[in-house]
Amino acid sequence: MELEQGSSKNGAMQVEQVLFMNGGEGDNSYAKNSAPPREAILKAKPLLHESLFDLYSNGFPDCIRFTDMGCSSGPNAFLPTWQAIEALDTICSRLKHKPPILHAFLNDLPGNDFNTLSKSLPSFYERLKTEKRNDDFGSCFIGVAPGSLYGRLFPPCFLNLVYSSFCLNWLSQVPKELVSECGIPSLNKRDVCVAKTCSPSNVHKAYLDQFESDFTSFLNFRWEELKIGGRMILNFIGNDKHHTGVFELMGMVLNDMVYEGLIEESKLESFNYPIYYPCVEEVRQVIEREGSFNIHQLETSHISWSVGYENDNKGFEFNKHARAKNVANNIRAVSESLLANHFGSAIMDDLFHRFTIKISAHLEMGLGAHTVLFIYLIKK
Repeated sequence: MELEQGSSKNGAMQVEQVLFMNGGEGDNSYAKNSAPPREAILKAKPLLHESLFDLYSNGFPDCIRFTDMGCSSGPNAFLPTWQAIEALDTICSRLKHKPPILHAFLNDLPGNDFNTLSKSLPSFYERLKTEKRNDDFGSCFIGVAPGSLYGRLFPPCFLNLVYSSFCLNWLSQVPKELVSECGIPSLNKRDVCVAKTCSPSNVHKAYLDQFESDFTSFLNFRWEELKIGGRMILNFIGNDKHHTGVFELMGMVLNDMVYEGLIEESKLESFNYPIYYPCVEEVRQVIEREGSFNIHQLETSHISWSVGYENDNKGFEFNKHARAKNVANNIRAVSESLLANHFGSAIMDDLFHRFTIKISAHLEMGLGAHTVLFIYLIKK
């Protein structure tokens, strides 16, 4: 039997092969549609600054090795590294020390648009040279490290600081329990993720089990790669039990297209997003059970689905369609690769047009915000 690209014999999606943010700089690219992740990076800046102060003031190292896991491409890709440079500049000025060398590694899955990322490096270095030329800032070296953050990426005791934003919701695979050995969907047939109102409890358990397994692997490997006392700054979307999630709305749109005969029912029944939004206690339990890190901080904040549109239109009356289109474009940029791989690229424009309408109705009810977890961990 011929398998679809990105599928395995039991029908489980091979996420590492098919998940990537839309590359380039076009209208549907991640570079132009990534305001919520950017907002999360900005909100995490104080934690990043605190972690670098703790690291540097404990021994004044000559070099700090830093990795941004799940960097993607576009302007967000270099933002955490730039924040680290600014933080070290401020810290060292206050302590009257020469800033250390910063060795930064940008990580994402192999399908990431590393070509666009690499082409942006000269302008980053030029900015560094221009803005920090009078600050006696140490050298900054940036490399890429393609691979899954659920696997081993660096030598033992190599890193000082691990950073990851908006990535740990993505699972290494769709839970195997959702698909039978023959590739026939056995659970969650008409939903595409954990739906708050209608997914069976065993669907939630399957997703939670996969998240716990993946997050435990992430912690295991980062413990091996970090030096003693190394830090991790993480943020990712958490569970808001009271509101419909954005991917649940996508499931509703796909169901509508099945009813209209535009998508085969079997196609929808065999599709599940490899994504899970954990609650605070689920995250805390995994960290404590794995046992390699102390929790220095674990808190939540909220980020509007349409934060980019809202920031660009402050002081003006919102256009509800343009606002919804902004949200739909954000979701298209992060998930079109999965949807096109399964349903075909021909329906993408129609799918996201319908999705925009669904989003608009949701926003009109005053809904539409991500609950985001912000975590600061210290290696034991």
